[in-house]
Amino acid sequence: MNIKMPDFDVKKFVKGAGSTLSRVVQLTEEKLGTSEKTEMDARFEHLSERSDSAKLWTEKIMRDTEAALIPNPANRVEDFIFEKIEKQKPKRLSNLEYLGLDMIEGGGEFGQDGPYGSALIKVGQAEQKLGSCERDFIGSAGMCFIQPLKKFLEGEMKTITKEKGVLESKRLDLDACKNRVRKARSMIGQQAAERDLRVAQSEFDRQAEITKLLLEGISTTQATHLRYLHSLVEAQVRYYGQCNKIMSDLQRELVSLGGPQPYVPVSGYEDEDALSERVNNIELGANSGYRRARVLCSYDAKDGTELNLSSNEVIFVCECNPPHSDYMNGKQGLLKGLVPKAFLEMLDDD
Repeated sequence: MNIKMPDFDVKKFVKGAGSTLSRVVQLTEEKLGTSEKTEMDARFEHLSERSDSAKLWTEKIMRDTEAALIPNPANRVEDFIFEKIEKQKPKRLSNLEYLGLDMIEGGGEFGQDGPYGSALIKVGQAEQKLGSCERDFIGSAGMCFIQPLKKFLEGEMKTITKEKGVLESKRLDLDACKNRVRKARSMIGQQAAERDLRVAQSEFDRQAEITKLLLEGISTTQATHLRYLHSLVEAQVRYYGQCNKIMSDLQRELVSLGGPQPYVPVSGYEDEDALSERVNNIELGANSGYRRARVLCSYDAKDGTELNLSSNEVIFVCECNPPHSDYMNGKQGLLKGLVPKAFLEMLDDD
C-alpha cells in the first residue's frame, strides 16, 4: 500500500526559519541599543494610538454592557460557550419570573379569595410580566448594541491587529537589511545586501500604506457606533416605559382590592428639583373636607405628585391648600395625590 506523504517545501521552511531568526536578532539588538530602529511618522503613530484606544474602550464597554444585562457571570460563560459551538442559548427564567411563580403559588396556598392571597397573585403576575419585558430588553440590547460591537472587534480590529503585526515583521526585515549593508565587507556582499534592502524597503512601504488606510478607517466607525448607542438608549426607554406601566396598573389593581396599601410616591421623568418645587408650592389640604367626584375620562399621572385616574371611577377630593386653579387633592383608598379638576364631576354638594 502506497502512502502519499504531504508535500513539504524544504527551501521555503529554511527561508522562513532564517527570516524569523533574523528578526529575533534584530529585535534583541534594538532592545540592547546596538541597532537602529526605523520609526513611523507622527501621523501613523497617532492613528495607531487611536486604534489601540478604540479597541480597549470598545472591549470595556461591551463587557460592562454584558455584565449589566446578565449580572450572573456563570450565565455569561454558558452563553459564550453555546455561542462558540453555534448552539441555541438555553432558555432560563429570570429572578423576577422565579419570584412571580413563587408569589402566585403562595397566593394559591394562602387562598386566592383572601386579600393577601389575591394580592400575592396579582403581584406575582406583574413580576412575571416584568421578567418577560426584561428578557425582551436583553435580546434587543444584544442585537442592536453588543453584537455590532463584537462584530467590529472580531472583524475590523482583528484585521488591523494582524496587519500591524505584519508591518512590524517587515520593519524588522528592513532594519536587518540596513545592518547587513553597513556590515558588508566585499563588493559582491554589498551589492547583494543593497538588493535585499531595496526589496525590503518596497515591501515595508507597501505594508505601511495598507495598515495606514485601515487605521484611517477607524475614525468613520464612531459614527456607526453612535447609531448603535442610540438604539441601546431607545431599547432602554421602551423597557423602562413598559415596566412603569406594569407597576402603575398593578398599583391601581391593589387599590381596588382594598386593605392597607401604603403610598410610596414615585417621581416620574420630571427633574427632581422641579418636582420638589411643585410639591412645596401645592400643599395638600389635610384639614379640608373630602367630597365624592366621578372621573369623566382616564388620566395618566405626569409624576409622583398626581394620581392615575380611570374613567367612571369615584374618588374623594378636596381643595388644595392654598387653593389651586387647575388641581384638587385626590384620595384613592390610602393613595393621595393631585388630580386635575377638568377630569372630575362633583357628586356631593358643598
